[in-house]
Amino acid sequence: MKFRQETILVFGATGQQGGSVAKALRSQGWQVTALVRDPTSDKAKALVDQGIEPVRGDLADIQSIEAAMTGAYGVFSVQPSSGQGAAYGVTDEEEIRYGKAIADLAVAKGVRHLVYSSANAAGATKTGIGHFDTKSEIEAHIRALEIVSTIIRPSAFMEILTLPGMGLDRGEFAFFMKPDRSMQFIAVEDIGKIVAGIFAAPDRFGAQTLEIAGDSVTGDELAEKFSRTAARPIVYHRFADSLLAENAFLGGLARLVDLGRLAGNADIASLRTEFPGLLTMDEWLAGAGKPTLLAAIQASGSEVALR
Repeated sequence: MKFRQETILVFGATGQQGGSVAKALRSQGWQVTALVRDPTSDKAKALVDQGIEPVRGDLADIQSIEAAMTGAYGVFSVQPSSGQGAAYGVTDEEEIRYGKAIADLAVAKGVRHLVYSSANAAGATKTGIGHFDTKSEIEAHIRALEIVSTIIRPSAFMEILTLPGMGLDRGEFAFFMKPDRSMQFIAVEDIGKIVAGIFAAPDRFGAQTLEIAGDSVTGDELAEKFSRTAARPIVYHRFADSLLAENAFLGGLARLVDLGRLAGNADIASLRTEFPGLLTMDEWLAGAGKPTLLAAIQASGSEVALR
């Protein structure tokens, strides 16, 4: 591993996406600091074990962010999504404020490369779903700033497929696409691989917006792959029309999948060339995905848990 002198500040490093990025950057020799609320927490201590330095701070505390950003070469910006529910306590307005503030501070502190993680449904045209439109607004703000920046738009995480409440405990699997329609997915660990590659080549990726994914599968293909991995039959069906009609959030997501906007439009072949080793669905299920799939099959409860 080639050690670098430059430091990258990673937001969300105790979560899935930020954690993947921090780990990948460190493996590539970058000095990595992570903004955390409590440096003494178990998750923060786990970062230390990886050679990552936790720095106390809070998204609502601008001064703490400014201090953490001092001297940083790069910043990876990701915020808790307003679509993750009340447990995270983040409104649409707060997500926008945090995303813009991080970008503004990056300019003020002389950061040389800002990478912002958005969502594949973001874009110039509003979706009508708050936590996608928030990201579109943050994207537009970043593009107007005088800073080298790259925006990534990840597809749906493969990890979301093994959340409880999708019917796997009943030998079924329900999701948004119709059985014969494709949807793109990415393993969370591959987000880190891609971001590390972006930071290593700012001349190539600066001022770019990249939609990222590792594989594209239909609902029926997912059922076949799940059945093979679990060694038991699993049948796929789209969420019931009655559920989509009753739940505006789920119904809105299904609408965006049908329109293709949330189904994903990443150029997977080009991404595989640019970032070798991106996981297919089969590869993910043969590795990290298998224990979570089997755990979901053993779980009980039928409440959809997507927020």
